[in-house]
Amino acid sequence: MSWKTLDDMDLNGKRVLVRVDINVPVEDGKVTDTTRIDRIVPTIRDILSAGGLPVLLAHFGRPKGQYVPEMSLRVTLPALEAALGQEVTFVERPDPEALAALPTGSVVLVENTRFAAGEEANDPGMAKFLATLGDIFCNDAFSAAHRAHASTTGVAHLLPSCAGRLMQAELSALEAALSAPERPVGAVVGGAKVSTKIALLENLVGRLDLLVIGGGMANTFLAAQGAQLGASLQEPDFVETARAIMAQAEKSGCRVLLPVDGLVAREFRAGADHAVVALGPDTVLDADQMVLDAGPASVSAVSDAFASLKTLIWNGPMGAFEIPPFDMATNAAAADAARQTRAGTLISVAGGGDTVAALNQAGAAADFTYISTAGGAFLEWMEGKTLPGVAALETA
Repeated sequence: MSWKTLDDMDLNGKRVLVRVDINVPVEDGKVTDTTRIDRIVPTIRDILSAGGLPVLLAHFGRPKGQYVPEMSLRVTLPALEAALGQEVTFVERPDPEALAALPTGSVVLVENTRFAAGEEANDPGMAKFLATLGDIFCNDAFSAAHRAHASTTGVAHLLPSCAGRLMQAELSALEAALSAPERPVGAVVGGAKVSTKIALLENLVGRLDLLVIGGGMANTFLAAQGAQLGASLQEPDFVETARAIMAQAEKSGCRVLLPVDGLVAREFRAGADHAVVALGPDTVLDADQMVLDAGPASVSAVSDAFASLKTLIWNGPMGAFEIPPFDMATNAAAADAARQTRAGTLISVAGGGDTVAALNQAGAAADFTYISTAGGAFLEWMEGKTLPGVAALETA
């Protein structure tokens, strides 16, 4: 690893500026999902145990450099205190001297960094001000690492810097999955559109042994082979892109696995009448027919393919998982990956978009080796892009 962790830092008596992501869902003034808050608890507790004073920096919503009362981080305070089991001091306008005077064992949450226009602009003046609030900078927000903001990259160049426990876990998992994986390595890439995942697919086919394509994306790839899929979600403008990706995969020795059958319906609704239809270059569906999920033969082929792998990366559902029975392929394939992970024969890493929701619905998430909640940062890492927040730790 080319970045430091909390274990490399002397935290005793130090104010530790910690960039976290607690941009959580809120309804009626209450946090409805504490997952992101729960995940930063180990970092905060380790800093406290080492004698440090955590000063938390975070964003909430998109206020675009202005004070927006309903985007105040104050709303997260009860959930944060419940997760930590202690009081948290909320500060609207942080003062370095006041922070330095707080007793050992205190935890501080600073108001929404994006209320300041200099945050998203990565303004050097804001970064310098933030640096006065701490002695050490700890980035524990991998999910914000694809943004070059004052609180993610600017301040990292001004203080001794390290990764927090969540950042450390994310980077370790992703490096194990893609940078130096146990081979053979494969990926499931699903979701609605090829157009949103071109860079991801182009990067992966040069690194993988197997690529399973599902969801609406698979329809575009099938159309590229000649299939006529009626009213199915597909992108005619990206048929040539799909052909190019398949050609690149063949050249790189990456096997591309497309559905060989699908659940086909004439209505997009839960419980819609449907039939299992073989899929291939010669498939011709009626104008009002839609492929809404991969079929049982496709699931069997995916299961067989998983058995040959040592490492699996998962991004996106294999069908319209939100509505039964078109959640069948996602649920079955996820359960199989979870079973192999439990058995110790597979390293499984998942993240991005609807992936976490799909795997939770399938009851498989808890058994995956690692589930990333990072969204955009996860995808950009998988695309092979340099993440500013990570690069700042490497060069700090």
